[in-house]
Amino acid sequence: MARALRRWEGEGGHLATEAAGLVLGDAERNILQCLGAAAVLTWNDLPMPIQRALFLRATAVRASYDPLELKTQIARFLHNHKDDGSDDA
Repeated sequence: MARALRRWEGEGGHLATEAAGLVLGDAERNILQCLGAAAVLTWNDLPMPIQRALFLRATAVRASYDPLELKTQIARFLHNHKDDGSDDA
């Protein structure tokens, strides 16, 4: 989980909350990071409609960012880490 959180942070995960206008305290940011990491770690087990909904929501969070580039980055990240959660079962 810690490894996934570091990757998420390295990919700019916390910046999306700021771009969405959310002002979060440290505890709230930690909760959001944990939820994001959990979603990535269980991505392959999620039904396709849930994956699609999460992907679309994630790419819509940062309106000032190039949406195509963000979609590409998220898709690449998910592909590169698709097996990260497989040892947690």
